Amino acid sequence: MATLGVVSDGRTKMQKAVEVLQDDLKAFRGGRATPALVEHIKVDYYGTPTPMKALATISTPESDMLLIKPFDPASVKDIEKAIKSSDLSIAPQVEGKFIRLNIPPLSEERRKHLVQQAKQAGEQTKISVRNVRRDANKTLEKQQKDSQITEDDLNSAKKQMDDITKEFSDKVDAMVTHKSNEIMKD
Repeated sequence: MATLGVVSDGRTKMQKAVEVLQDDLKAFRGGRATPALVEHIKVDYYGTPTPMKALATISTPESDMLLIKPFDPASVKDIEKAIKSSDLSIAPQVEGKFIRLNIPPLSEERRKHLVQQAKQAGEQTKISVRNVRRDANKTLEKQQKDSQITEDDLNSAKKQMDDITKEFSDKVDAMVTHKSNEIMKD
């Protein structure tokens, strides 16, 4: 049945949007140091923007410290430059072949700002999810107009898309709420 492919494709696209949000939310820091804070930062490595996690081992020897050990010691300066130009607002300390990042405690104002950013990221994901539903509904309506599916099939598939959209919107809300609580409590 043609509608199953459209619905399945829509579910897959919505799942991908939620996975992107999940990765984005990892970069929002609570009070603890986590490698996810820096692993997405792009480093200009021999002219190629490369994610930091591909260039170095990132560890957390203490709850308020990150230790970055580049695989190539020559890339220390490039990594330092990338951290300074990122939106982290943390000064890297170069110690020979390592880079140390001391994570300061978050102020109340900064926590609220991070919660707002998390909510905005969640809202953008929900917009993406609704756009997938809109596109799937257009495809279904075209199939019905071209007599590939019946009107009952169309209505049934549209209801499925609405249910899937609600399911993923609820997942986004839960993820944002969890991250917001994590940011505010640390």
